[in-house]
Amino acid sequence: MTTVSDVRLYEVGPRDGLQNEKKLVPTEVKVTLIEKLAAAGLTKIEATSFVSPKWVPQMADSTDVMAQINRVDGVDYPVLTPNLKGFEAAAAVGATEVAIFGAASESFSQKNINCSIAESLDRFLPIMAQAADQNIAVRGYVSCVVGCPYEGKVDPAVVADVAAKMMDMGCYEVSLGDTVGVGTPKDIRDMLTVVMDRVPGDKLALHCHDTYGQALANILAGLDMGIAVIDSSVAGLGGCPYAAGASGNVATEDVLYMLNGMGVKTGVDLDKIIEAAWYISDFLGHAPNSKVAVALRNK
Repeated sequence: MTTVSDVRLYEVGPRDGLQNEKKLVPTEVKVTLIEKLAAAGLTKIEATSFVSPKWVPQMADSTDVMAQINRVDGVDYPVLTPNLKGFEAAAAVGATEVAIFGAASESFSQKNINCSIAESLDRFLPIMAQAADQNIAVRGYVSCVVGCPYEGKVDPAVVADVAAKMMDMGCYEVSLGDTVGVGTPKDIRDMLTVVMDRVPGDKLALHCHDTYGQALANILAGLDMGIAVIDSSVAGLGGCPYAAGASGNVATEDVLYMLNGMGVKTGVDLDKIIEAAWYISDFLGHAPNSKVAVALRNK
């Protein structure tokens, strides 16, 4: 049985979830979604991404989104900033937390951000320096912590090395992503055992994709090892554009239903999350990628 009694859910839907949607989502819909998620009790809501609109057209309105959110006390609205230009734009609109994105696979790093793992970490140093000067928190992401679409199985020692370097650079937390969703609970346990030799468990988060239906089982394996921060996406939105078949993040409402059933506290209202899930899904024109949202809609 898990020893974790409290879990912080880190919501990635408005950014990671929407960035690959073909249908362009208007700024006001994004803002309403974010505000619904905050009203549900989530305290970390990844709002947008300051990337080139050429690469991610869906995030072209990042400045407008940040300007229009009615910010709630006690809620952080982190944004993805892959380079210094993005960081400066985010800081200019009052971002108090940003995220940087690395990988534990050389091939994935090259295809995703066009540089090696070492080069990607070097690129983040100016961001870390500016963030420290401006008192902006930085979260690190490590992709492909179990498997890679190009290389197959990933060595946990590489994951541990990248995560430790991100912590040394000044990240307050590192999120470990099973980007292609190939992991099983044993893979997660094996990976965490190695990573936690280098990085304390209370500085780690898990980011599981449900490609093979393993996300909840993998999250449970993480909880059993003391991981108390879980990334999730409302309505199961999103996936990885560079990972074939990796169609969806684990749904926030599915994780929350499991945690509620285990007596784990999150401070998040399931009914309000389901309401948010259907709000954005109705706009997009498809049902949520979530068992719980579908099962409970007519209850």
